[in-house]
Amino acid sequence: MRWVRVLAAVALAAVLTAGAATFLGMPPGVSSETIQLSVTRTPDLLKRAWSLPVARTFHQQVIWQSNASRCGPASVANTFRSIGEEETTEAAVLDDTGYCWTGFCLIGLTLDELADLTRLKTGRNVAVLRDLTADEFQEHMKRSNDPNRRYIINFNREGIFGAGSGHHSPIGGYLEEEDMVFVLDVNERYKPWLVERERLFKAMDTLDGDRKRGLLLIE
Repeated sequence: MRWVRVLAAVALAAVLTAGAATFLGMPPGVSSETIQLSVTRTPDLLKRAWSLPVARTFHQQVIWQSNASRCGPASVANTFRSIGEEETTEAAVLDDTGYCWTGFCLIGLTLDELADLTRLKTGRNVAVLRDLTADEFQEHMKRSNDPNRRYIINFNREGIFGAGSGHHSPIGGYLEEEDMVFVLDVNERYKPWLVERERLFKAMDTLDGDRKRGLLLIE
């Protein structure tokens, strides 16, 4: 229930104020070396990825999330910047929405909450895509190169990096020949990376509570 989340948020804010901000930091065990070895960042492929039609609209820049709980608002802000919406910062995206009012998004936002937040700030069509098959996911990744569409993916980091939890980030596009997806990770430690479509699908095809993670489509 929402009031339970509010009370918990107040309690969490008190803990953070007392100096335990690392509670919301990167889960232990994900080293910089592990990050580098888990995904692809070869210069040639990154250059090609940044040249994809949708990735180009981000101008090779990602504005990092301000704390470990705000990947969702940061993803929306970056996506809005790429399509010319006015709310291009976390603060603007969250303003007057009631979400993350303590400065932290308690245990992060679910995919449905992120969709609701996005709809409050844009007149564009916003859809939640979950329970996708691997083939359906591939079709959406092919369409992620369409400049009229933007995708934000909700996935479990453990499926890519061996540790971590749920995360949101924009999709920059799809290198079809290599069958790799370009993820514009909003966490500064991870930075944008490429990964095999099948691995990303498996990381997305996981439970967040009692519902599957998935994609947020803005068009």
